[in-house]
Amino acid sequence: MSDTVVEPISESLQQQVVEQTYAFIAQAEHYFNCEFKRIPVAFDLIGLSVGMFVSDSDGQCIRYNPWIFAKYFEENLRDTVPHEVAHYIVACRHAPKRGRKRVKPHGPEWQQIMQLFGANPQVTCEYDFTGVPQRRQQRYVYYCECREHEVSATVHNRIQRRRAQYVCQYCDAGLRRRKPKSLQPEDVQTTVKEVLVPEGQNAPARRVLQQLELF
Repeated sequence: MSDTVVEPISESLQQQVVEQTYAFIAQAEHYFNCEFKRIPVAFDLIGLSVGMFVSDSDGQCIRYNPWIFAKYFEENLRDTVPHEVAHYIVACRHAPKRGRKRVKPHGPEWQQIMQLFGANPQVTCEYDFTGVPQRRQQRYVYYCECREHEVSATVHNRIQRRRAQYVCQYCDAGLRRRKPKSLQPEDVQTTVKEVLVPEGQNAPARRVLQQLELF
């Protein structure tokens, strides 16, 4: 097996991805008859996350993994780009408000937009990640009311610095370090990913943990 690290996509290919991202936003504008801001697009993801829509106190952006795009450019242009744009459009149209139930990250609203884009509404992908740089982080154990979550150092630091709140997608309870007495050994869940769910501008960002490779 080769240990050669994949080269990230070139600036010209990055520009194609940005143009495709904005083309999908324009398509949503035409369908919903409203304007959506052209948010920044970054190529700074590392590890096994292919793409991620982020909305927090610093603003909104779409992030892509330039190494995975380099290995599977056409597949990600076809699948990952509309996937993340659909998250952005859902966030714009269904922003959480007091008294309004939060929509699921890959619920009917997101699936509708993926169908509008003519894209496959899948939430995982099967790629060979050989040569893709991996992020090595210390893991921390947190608990909700129904299971155990193993989270990254990034998530741990956000919680400790009160920059974000994280909840379990299954029981909607906030994460904490102390194990509840009611939690049974078979309830352990050690592989989780995070999906950002924006709240009010004056409140800490609220994040939902779930098992996903695409965000």
